Amino acid sequence: MRALVTGSLGFAGTHLCAHLRESGDDVIGIDRDDGDLTHPDTAARLIGAHRPEVVYHLAGAANVGESWRDPVGTWNANATATLYLLEAARTHDVRRVLLVSSADVYGTVTEDELPLDEGSPVRPTSPYAASKLAAEQVARQAWLGHGLETVQVRAFNHVGPGQSPGFVAPALATAIARNELTGDTEIPIGNLSPRRDFTDVRDVARAYRLLMDQAEAGELYCVCSGRDIAIQELADTLVGMATSPMELVTDPDRYRPVDIPVLRGSNAKIHAATGWSPSFSIADTLGDLLDECRARARSDVATHGNPKSTPRSSA
Repeated sequence: MRALVTGSLGFAGTHLCAHLRESGDDVIGIDRDDGDLTHPDTAARLIGAHRPEVVYHLAGAANVGESWRDPVGTWNANATATLYLLEAARTHDVRRVLLVSSADVYGTVTEDELPLDEGSPVRPTSPYAASKLAAEQVARQAWLGHGLETVQVRAFNHVGPGQSPGFVAPALATAIARNELTGDTEIPIGNLSPRRDFTDVRDVARAYRLLMDQAEAGELYCVCSGRDIAIQELADTLVGMATSPMELVTDPDRYRPVDIPVLRGSNAKIHAATGWSPSFSIADTLGDLLDECRARARSDVATHGNPKSTPRSSA
């Protein structure tokens, strides 16, 4: 397939492009340097120039915490840009578009509502979640109103090598790698109680291609592991991999205005449609992530003389 991937230099986009190429696809990756997708003419220009058969739409604002500080920018990046992209895809005869949404659209849920699936109620609590839900509706309308084949994905948390240290697992791994070099023992952390459904980004990339190839047009699919773990457990696992003793220190400034207590999904629908299931264990994923952060910390020391400071994180 000739595939265009938006957000190709991002975390999931990088892994997706690599997987598509390994699978024999002709891949066109576009990112910020290629144009601003919130501008009405950018998508039409890019799709018109490259004439892809399919489009994977991963670009957008991805940080929940940042969405509270810039709700308008988040809306434009996730909802408005999706509308422009779908209009361009329809105009230029793209066969299918896969839109990546987020499990954050479910909002605060109770234990008896778990696991969450494609029919679960949605109650977005952040500007990020609201913008993602709007993008889903735009994609659904493109299928029902215009016949453009769209596949909507609600991705739960994914993690692995290459993730920005603005997210919780790489933030912790970065702090551990830094401390191993400096001898420091404290690792600042926000709320440890939320539970999230984490999937290795390499498994996520595999899921996206399977859905593009085998999913039913107009349908919504959850991509998740089907298991939730507490941020506390994730942090303890990473600390347990450290080469020297370390301790987690709560930093109130790292808490969000609203933090969803628990998210756990069901991958029954995608498994039934494609046979997909996760292949990486959380321990293997975190080990690969920590090894990458150690390599980056050593490089920082070689270049700058000291490791970079610990970033703030988002779950």
